[in-house]
Amino acid sequence: MNDFNQAYGSASREMDTSVNAGLRGFMLGVYNKMALGLALSAILAFAVGTNTQLTMTLLTPPLAYIVMFGPIGILLLSGLVMKNPSPIAANLVYWSVVSLIGVGMGAIVYVYAGQPGGMMLVAKAFMTTAISFGALSLWGYTTKRDLSGWGVFLFMALIGVIVAMVINMFIASSMLSLAISVIGLLVFAGLTAYDTQRLKEMYFRIGGNARAVSVATTYGALSLYLNFVNMFQFILALMSND
Repeated sequence: MNDFNQAYGSASREMDTSVNAGLRGFMLGVYNKMALGLALSAILAFAVGTNTQLTMTLLTPPLAYIVMFGPIGILLLSGLVMKNPSPIAANLVYWSVVSLIGVGMGAIVYVYAGQPGGMMLVAKAFMTTAISFGALSLWGYTTKRDLSGWGVFLFMALIGVIVAMVINMFIASSMLSLAISVIGLLVFAGLTAYDTQRLKEMYFRIGGNARAVSVATTYGALSLYLNFVNMFQFILALMSND
């Protein structure tokens, strides 16, 4: 009996080690792909934003509409059409969205590059975002608290932020803009922790399926990438109002 307990304990420890190693590899893959996406977006934003001709060509109608609404269109279309996406299809969605967002963020570079200390402000906002995102994601990964209940609340808050942004396009209220930035930052901060825990739990459901893990890595990176980009934009807006 004692030998059985020792053998069972040894097997359990080996299983735990295997699962933990697999989970770490999965999350590392998610963060690496997210980092590559951010790097590509930064390169495209700088290339577009520092070239007036490119800025005027890509960020004015009609191409501006593709840049602005393309990512949303790709995400909606992929959600409707690809019920069980392949790794190649998931990567196509990811890099298309990342590229269009990068081009669109060229407007930020264009505006702030023309202001004294503007690019320094962008760098400060990016560093603040990176530190905040890292802390929130780490908390979402390590906390024992169940964050699944946050999902519906955060989704409804996000819809509210989007509606407020559309309304503010017409009324241009500085107070509403400030409120949108604060609430939007809180929403995406919550989504960062929530999505990190969700990805962790997802791995335990699909860890034995290499194809599913590959797709989950890509879509996980996309979720965290979108959280990071939106946090950055709201933080930059708040810092610009100081």
